[in-house]
Amino acid sequence: MSTASASAAEDDTLKAIKQRGEVTCGVSTGATVGMSTLDDKGNWAGLEVDFCRALAAAILESPEKVKFVPLEFKNAFAALTSSSVDLLARSATWTYSRDAEMKLEWPVVYIYDGQGFLVRKALGVKSAKELDGASICVSGGTTTELNLADYFRTNNLKYTPIVANSREQNLANLEAGRCDAYSNERGGLAANRAALPKADEYVVLPDVISKEPLGPVVRQDDPRFRDIVAWTFYAWVLAEEFGITKANVADEAANSKNPEVQRLLGKTGDFGAKLGLANDWAARVIATTGNYREIYERNLGTGSKVNLTRGQNELWSKGGLLYAPPMR
Repeated sequence: MSTASASAAEDDTLKAIKQRGEVTCGVSTGATVGMSTLDDKGNWAGLEVDFCRALAAAILESPEKVKFVPLEFKNAFAALTSSSVDLLARSATWTYSRDAEMKLEWPVVYIYDGQGFLVRKALGVKSAKELDGASICVSGGTTTELNLADYFRTNNLKYTPIVANSREQNLANLEAGRCDAYSNERGGLAANRAALPKADEYVVLPDVISKEPLGPVVRQDDPRFRDIVAWTFYAWVLAEEFGITKANVADEAANSKNPEVQRLLGKTGDFGAKLGLANDWAARVIATTGNYREIYERNLGTGSKVNLTRGQNELWSKGGLLYAPPMR
């Protein structure tokens, strides 16, 4: 590719979004509690939904300018590579082959998770290693399916996979007794458990059998858009670090004497312009969704239906893995 054509390609996604007037965001089918859910009135909610709205606020100055495109996992990556959507925000794990072979990119990780097991308490199982000979529900064509095979092979255990195409099918199979356990990311399992009619009859086992870094996914051919996606997330993290919230962001923008806060909120420098955005883009992101802590607690935290402690998803300064580069 020539330098001229490479430069043109770099801005293609941003230009397309501005011309279209909306961000097309590939999400789940609307049943992933805490991440992306759709209610009977057509309202979307969840951490990944908040991310799509934050991105629309950054680029188009309005969190409402998003088209949510529900995608089954088996169709999600094809939808992205064909440019049917601008990005995926639907709990896709970052792996070597997806990165290198599929030419996709995870600009950031917004949830650090790991694979586990959801079982009925009546099964009497306390550990995954007690699932020898069990039937296990799992989504086909996923890293979850591969991790499951690796775990049982490594531990010389046997199991029968009950393969489905969606979380909804897996949960239905578990409820109907077609499998002894359902394996997926532990955060997702906690969310799924919370949505079950008889949630108290189920438990997520303590075992973690894999690393599952989850984040927004973009194509590798547009580094400008990749940077916009990354820094939209970093705005959440920096806001939490500096104590900037949805409620006080306007006051912080007007009165903060912290040079990095001034740069983040667009009061000094042309940091928005470097991404093709207005200089107050991050202030709009935070005013739309809040900081990372607000977003996590609202959707996944101990005050939500999911009731998931932050653990590794705490800030680096509190022993977690969340770390944002400096705004400089």
